[in-house]
Amino acid sequence: MSPARKSPKVETHTFDASTEPLGRVATKVASLLMGKHRPSFEKHRKDPVRVIVTRSDDIVFTGRKWKNKRYYRHSGYIGNLKEMSAEWMREHDSRQILRLAVLGMLPKNKLRRQMIKNLVIYKSSESK
Repeated sequence: MSPARKSPKVETHTFDASTEPLGRVATKVASLLMGKHRPSFEKHRKDPVRVIVTRSDDIVFTGRKWKNKRYYRHSGYIGNLKEMSAEWMREHDSRQILRLAVLGMLPKNKLRRQMIKNLVIYKSSESK
């Protein structure tokens, strides 16, 4: 009979999105989700880390990015390229801005989807 495996404790980190620009917050979050802060880091293993980001409504952009930065999505049909500004994204769902920034910084492999599930983003400072 094999000994029962203990599930590792989930390490939780909290960030405030209103303190630094989007890119700096996103790189810290992506690094934590990958587990690069641990001495036992292995790129093929997902570490038990949960990252909570609060106040996504107050995300900081530098320069004129609120008007000039564009987000694109395509349905796969001809002529169906949708384009949205960062300002529009903030009004509709500011959590997507941070989620897309972190998603682009994670490795493009099978673990990416599992890692992004450990990211929790709240619009205001209150966590549920």
